[in-house]
Amino acid sequence: MRTLCASTLIGEVFIIGFAALVAMKDPDLSTTTVWTVSGVAMFLCLVLCGMVTRPGGVALGWVLQIALIASGVVVPTMFFLGAIFAALWWASVHYGRKIDEAKARFAAQAGSSTPDAA
Repeated sequence: MRTLCASTLIGEVFIIGFAALVAMKDPDLSTTTVWTVSGVAMFLCLVLCGMVTRPGGVALGWVLQIALIASGVVVPTMFFLGAIFAALWWASVHYGRKIDEAKARFAAQAGSSTPDAA
């Protein structure tokens, strides 16, 4: 699960950065505000890459997905991109857990079929 979720989050870092470049064109927003908010969001994505398997990591990921969709208020394209990344996040969590369970079953089977060395 960690690899799939981290890949999604790294993709989001780039999307947030590109969205910040678009948001800078808005005359109502200061460059400092845009890069502070975007920088914090990008930093959270990177930190969350290491926290995915810890308690609350997936929930924080969902909060980040909601914030990404909500950023569509500033950059309308982010409604669409946020929804796509929320779907990718769901798939990463869902299929990542299935892969982890399959790996655990395989490791248990491999461990039980090993002959004892005498």
